[in-house]
Amino acid sequence: MHVTHLSLADFRSYARVEVPLDPGVTTFVGPNGQGKTNLVEAVGYLATLGSHRVSSDAPLVRAGADRAVIRAAVRQGDRQQLVELELNPGRANRARINRSSQVRPRDVLGIVRTVLFAPEDLALVKGDPGERRRFLDELVTARSPRMAGVRADYERVLKQRNTLLKTAAMARRHGSAPGGGGALSTLDVWDQHLARAGAELLAQRMALVAALGPLTDKAYERLAPGGGPVALEYRCPVEGGTRQELYEQLLAALADARRQEIERGVTLVGPHRDELVLKLGELPAKGYASHGESWSYALALRLASYDLLRAEGNEPVLVLDDVFAELDARRRERLAELVAPGEQVLVTAAVDEDVPGVLTGARYAVGGGEVTRL
Repeated sequence: MHVTHLSLADFRSYARVEVPLDPGVTTFVGPNGQGKTNLVEAVGYLATLGSHRVSSDAPLVRAGADRAVIRAAVRQGDRQQLVELELNPGRANRARINRSSQVRPRDVLGIVRTVLFAPEDLALVKGDPGERRRFLDELVTARSPRMAGVRADYERVLKQRNTLLKTAAMARRHGSAPGGGGALSTLDVWDQHLARAGAELLAQRMALVAALGPLTDKAYERLAPGGGPVALEYRCPVEGGTRQELYEQLLAALADARRQEIERGVTLVGPHRDELVLKLGELPAKGYASHGESWSYALALRLASYDLLRAEGNEPVLVLDDVFAELDARRRERLAELVAPGEQVLVTAAVDEDVPGVLTGARYAVGGGEVTRL
C-alpha cells in the first residue's frame, strides 16, 4: 500500500499544496518551521484520525480558516481509492471515500496505514503510562479498524460512569443519601457496559502484546546487538482468558473497587488504568535505560509494529519525521538499512546530510509554503 498523491487545503501552514508521491523513499528537506512535518502529519492523520504532535484538531487548521481538508489517493495492488477528511474544530469532522456520499470519519480507518517514527517516540519509554496505552490502542485499531468503535464506546461509558461517581462522591461529602442515592441506582448497568467494551479492548491489547513482544526483542537486537533482551509485560487487575472471562473478571474488579471509587469519584478499574511495562533485561526500561537504550527501545517498538502489520498482509507507509537528527551515527545507519526496503518511506530532515545514503529516492525542497521536487 502506498499514497500516490497528497492534497492539503488550509492544513497547518499550507493554504493549498499538491504533492505527487512515488513508491520507495521520498525525502522532504528544509529548515525547521517550514512545514515538512505538516506533510507527514497529514498522512498520519488519515491513518489514525489524530496527530502525533497535538491532542486536538484546532492547531491543524490554518490561522484564519474555519476548516482544513486532507485528501489522498491510495493504491493497494490494483485498487485505487481516494480518501478525504474535513477537519472542523468545534464541530463534527466529515469524511468521504471515492467522492461518494459522506461516511463517518472512522470509516476511513484501514485505507491508509502508517508506522511513524518521531522524536516524540522517546516518551514511549520515558513517558507516563498513557503514552504506552495510546501506542497499543493505535496499533490495535490499525490491525482491526472496527476497534475504533469499541474504543469510542468505552470512552463514552467511562465518562458517564465517572459523572455518576462524582455525583455520588459529592452527595456523600454533603451528607446526602448513603452512596449517592439515585446517582448510583444505574451504576450496575454502567458497570456491565464498561466491562463489556473493556473486555473487548483488553482481549485485543493482550493479543497484541503477545504478538509484539518477540518482534520487539528481535528489532532491538538488530538495532543494538547484544544489548537486550527486551520484553513487554501487560499489567492489569485481571488474569486473561476468553472475552467472557475477561468481562466477568472486570465486573468483579469493579465491584471490589466500588467503595473506593465512590470515595474518590472516579473509575479506578479498566483498560484506561492499565500499564504496558517495557523491560530491558530484568529491569523496567523507564528509569533504568540510558538515553541511547531508550531510543533503541522506542525504535524497536516501531519496527516491531511495522513487521507485525506487514505480516498481516497490508504493508504500512513508514514515516520518519526528523528522527535521524536525534540518533547517533550507528543507530542512524542501522535504522536506515532496516526501513529502506519498505514499499513507501516518507522522511523529513532539516539538511540532506541527516539522511543516510542508503535512503535514495525522490527529494522535495520545503520552504516558503511551497513543496518543490528536486
